Amino acid sequence: MSNKSTLILDSKTILADGRLIQRKIWQLARQDASHKHGFKYSLYCGNSGVTIVRYDNESGKGDHKHVGKAEVEIAYTFKSLQQLLIDFVSDIEHLSGEIK
Repeated sequence: MSNKSTLILDSKTILADGRLIQRKIWQLARQDASHKHGFKYSLYCGNSGVTIVRYDNESGKGDHKHVGKAEVEIAYTFKSLQQLLIDFVSDIEHLSGEIK
């Protein structure tokens, strides 16, 4: 069995207002303590280098998100990849002022 991770999502979008949205998700060959669900991910939305919201699960920290310019770190409860992407888009809309 291979120990390699598989990149299953890699997208980059620049919106008309200058916001950058990047999504990367890997399916891991093996689960570990930091990635119990078997995925590693990095989801980012920012403008001019300033973070609006960023989700990741780097080793040792587990699932969490960073919000706003100060990048306040908040624990995130991973339910599924679909829910992760829904939550990310919802945060982008709310934190960018698209939805009040």
